[in-house]
Parts: sequence; C-alpha cells; structure tokens
Amino acid sequence: MKATPFLSTMSAAVFVAGMATGATLDDVRANGELKCGVSTGLVGFAAPDASGRWEGFDVSFCRSVAAAVLGDPEKVQFVPTTGKTRFTALASGEVDLLARNTTWTFSRDVDLKFSFIGVNYYDGQGFMVPKELGVASAKDLDGATVCIQTGTTTELNLADFFRSNNISYEPVPIETNAEAQQQYLSGACDVYTTDASGLAATRASFENADEHVLLPEIISKEPLGPLVRHGDDQWSDIVRWTLNALVTAEELGVTSANLAEMQKGTNNPEINRLLGTEGDLGAMLGLDADWAMKAIGAEGNYGEVFEKTIGEATPIGLARGLNAQWTQGGLIYSPPFR
Repeated sequence: MKATPFLSTMSAAVFVAGMATGATLDDVRANGELKCGVSTGLVGFAAPDASGRWEGFDVSFCRSVAAAVLGDPEKVQFVPTTGKTRFTALASGEVDLLARNTTWTFSRDVDLKFSFIGVNYYDGQGFMVPKELGVASAKDLDGATVCIQTGTTTELNLADFFRSNNISYEPVPIETNAEAQQQYLSGACDVYTTDASGLAATRASFENADEHVLLPEIISKEPLGPLVRHGDDQWSDIVRWTLNALVTAEELGVTSANLAEMQKGTNNPEINRLLGTEGDLGAMLGLDADWAMKAIGAEGNYGEVFEKTIGEATPIGLARGLNAQWTQGGLIYSPPFR
C-alpha cells in the first residue's frame, strides 16, 4: 500500500529524531534481540498461532535477520503495527526493522527517510466481494460501499480507478485487517480492497472462504519489502544481504535440508562464499563468516519460506507468479555473492 497525504503532515522533527545515526547493529546486540515491526495480524504473512507464536512470510524474514545477527532465530520481539503507526514505530526506534507488507514508494524512501532493502513480494491492489453479489468485474461496482484501510493511499488508487471508469462508491474507512474482516463480513461494506496477497490471506481466514471471490482487476503496482531507517548503511547492508542470501540460496539449490552438507564445501565457489567457507563476506558486514548459513537455516531459503507460509499448498494459495525466480520467468533476483 502506498504513502498517504497525512504522512506528509507529520512533524519532520519526529523523523529526523528517529533517523539512525549508525550502530543499529550494536543496539540489537546490546538488547539481545531484534525488534521487528509486523502487521497486527495477517494470516500467512504475520499472525500469532493458537499458542501465541508468530508465524508467516514476514515473520520468517525477521527470524532470518535475527539468526544472521544474533545466531538465534528466536531472539525477536514482534511489534504489531497498523498502517498509521508503522512508520512512526520505525522512525522513533521502537523497531529496528519493519517487515509489514509495505510498498516501496518514492515518498517513503526519500521524504520519510527510510531505506527499502529490496522487494520480497511483488503485488498489486485488488478487490474482494461476496460471491452472492454476482459481480464479475470491479467495473460493475457502481454505487458499492468499499472498506479501505487508513494510513495508505489505497483510497487514492481506488478514487482514480472509479473516476477513470465513471462509476461511484462510498468509502468505509478501517484501520486494521481484523476490523476490515469484521466490517466486510457484517455487510457494512460490499467490497474490501487492499493488496491482492492481503485479500487472499484474509479470505483464507473466513469460515466459508469459497463464498467470496477476488475480482480480476489489479489496479496498482505494490512492490512490498522490508525497510529500515536512513543513516545506518551497515544495518541496511545486513538486512539487504540477508534477503539476498535467502533468494540466492533458492537459486543455487541450497535448502534447509542440505545446508549442513553444503557447508562442508562444494565445487560451486558462489555457494562456498554464501555459506562462509570461502572469502570474508561476513567480516565485510561485521558478522560471523557463517551469517548467511544461519539466516537460511532459520526458516529455509526464499522458496521454502514462500511455499510453507503463503504458497499454493497453504490456505492462502498464492502461486509464485511474478515472485518466481528470474530463471523461472519471475522477478526474484539477487546480485551475486562475490
């Protein structure tokens, strides 16, 4: 979801005060845990299970970073944030890293002084409606009530779409995904619009998921990815290259199952550099030589994490699509480890 006008009215002093001055790595080590900002609950991406343990696609990335930095994927404090509170939490230092279905935009990168470390999910805004409405296209939603999350420009994308198609709607503002579910299922709105992956995750949590459909229109580009504060290049590099390590591991066939065997040494120099058996990439980051091995071992490589949290075999049921490796026709691609 994209940045909203209200963000530009927030005090610049808040963000300047919250900008990293370096030493985020030292702070994380001193605290003995990574403070990771996540959603308030989106099944498949970040949500507590029945026992209260956080699970999901974004949660797994937080654990991978903790493993790379602290050697233990369990040393994470998960901090739930809403669309409105997430940026303040990161800017103020309440969290060290934000991994919360957040779209990389110009204003967030430049004006709000955040560094997006890469794209871990290519998405777009879509629409969900009850099947009983008999709607086959978003262009048939003239006069509909639409639940839209505040703290984003989902409403701006929505306004553009309806205006360009000469149709009208009535907005129903909501703040969290839980509120959206409640409002949508109670009939307070005819339509729920957000990132298509979020709609799939939301529908999967419904008791009668097959009674709801995702319409075919995708009306925006939403490159989602983790982000950190400007001003600490070492920390940005650590988080960025942890994501790259997970992506490269899948490309090179390094998995949680063969990781230990691979670390003994291979005939592929890039695998050896990735796992720390050759070269000094870890030292360049200020981490141990086996930092990437620990990151991969936490939850698996990119593909493993995708498949077990949001993939086609899960209730979320997302195909890889644009999020397939570049060698398989997708956009997932890492710079080389050398």
